[in-house]
Amino acid sequence: MDARRTLTGGALTVLGGALVVTLTGIVLHRDGAEAAALSATVKGTAATSRGVLPHAFLKLATYPDSMAGAHGPGGGVHPDWVTYGPTSALKVPAHSLVTITIDQYDGGETITNPYFATVRGTVGGTMTVDGKTLTKTSPDAVGHTFTIHAAPSNQDPLFVSVPLPAVAEDAPVAPNSDYPAPHVVTFSFITGGPGEYVWNCEYPCGDGYYAKFGGAMSSRGYMSGTFTVS
Repeated sequence: MDARRTLTGGALTVLGGALVVTLTGIVLHRDGAEAAALSATVKGTAATSRGVLPHAFLKLATYPDSMAGAHGPGGGVHPDWVTYGPTSALKVPAHSLVTITIDQYDGGETITNPYFATVRGTVGGTMTVDGKTLTKTSPDAVGHTFTIHAAPSNQDPLFVSVPLPAVAEDAPVAPNSDYPAPHVVTFSFITGGPGEYVWNCEYPCGDGYYAKFGGAMSSRGYMSGTFTVS
């Protein structure tokens, strides 16, 4: 397999802004195979701007194919599709500080919409990449994004978008691995009340006629999933 495969974006220009974030997610989020939900692990409490809250943790990864994660060693029905793992169904507690760590193994190029190259909705508007605190990624070197959003409803709003920097195309494969050493991206945000949300990648990493917004990018179990606050 080519663990350093670079995925190219299409020519479709998506206007920036929260409204388009929401509409994009609604249009792209199609039903597909989704493994059992991964529940965040609560470890103690943390002092936040909203007081002392439970502190919950999730660990995810992005891969240049489907040979890892929830699809099994054979890669499932789409072994060449990029994917998140270990599952795209995520659950976190309400009224908590949530910290997500993502091991980013995939390449990338210029993101179609530079709005998504900036960190949004996290504590302090920051993320850490390989231990370095950042507020954005170069729009020319985005691998994927992790973007939570929802249609307007009576539930508490939740919008988080974090760009995951691309692994260099010439990065060597790590020892005892089919992939290069990943960028390790960590970020935190605070949840409100219970709600049902969706998340997806906003880098055009799929296929189809609509500038690579189809295929893996719009399918649950790959680059799109559910995000439950309970």
